[in-house]
Amino acid sequence: MEISVDQMYQIENNGHEMGFLKKFMMENAGAAAVRRLIEKIGDPTSKKIVIFVGMGNNGGDGLVMARHLAGYDADVTVVLLGPVDKIKTEESNWNWSILEKMPSVKLISGDDTNFDFTPDVVIDGILGTGISGEIREPYASAINYINGLNCFKFAVDVPSGLNPDTGETANICVKSDMTVTFHKMKRGIPKRKDLTGELFAEKIGIPPESEEGVL
Repeated sequence: MEISVDQMYQIENNGHEMGFLKKFMMENAGAAAVRRLIEKIGDPTSKKIVIFVGMGNNGGDGLVMARHLAGYDADVTVVLLGPVDKIKTEESNWNWSILEKMPSVKLISGDDTNFDFTPDVVIDGILGTGISGEIREPYASAINYINGLNCFKFAVDVPSGLNPDTGETANICVKSDMTVTFHKMKRGIPKRKDLTGELFAEKIGIPPESEEGVL
């Protein structure tokens, strides 16, 4: 069954009100995404992995992935596309604060768009399901940069720039090799296999009762 973005928000909010907090959803999403990635690329030890993250909860999922991948001894760099004090959600702030205590993960933040990496894997945690309008800087430069890299590209929840309700794209969009979305498939995502690559919908522990009155 495919659902809309609005239904997903309601389901998440219902789960949160039941006591299954959004920070747990984020933790499980990041962990599930890493499992799928490792299944694909094999042992991540010493692999150079660059994770581009936006300021919302899609970025937060990427921050969780960074911690898990560091636990597998990957060489992880996180690029936060903006200043730390502009992180939008409590869950993402919480995960950033953990990474700040981890010398095993290199953290870059701010509006600089002079990216210079040679990763084995790049992870797109820039823009999630709440996309609207034209993509601006520094996100636009990051998306163009990702598309120009010659490495494995992994999208968290949805490739940045793809509207998960309609399958339409903004002015630019990440073209990924694999996309892992969460709980249930959003209806627009499977329409664009050319942008999502291999596609998975992973459960993240949200109680099925959260769907009552929504679906």
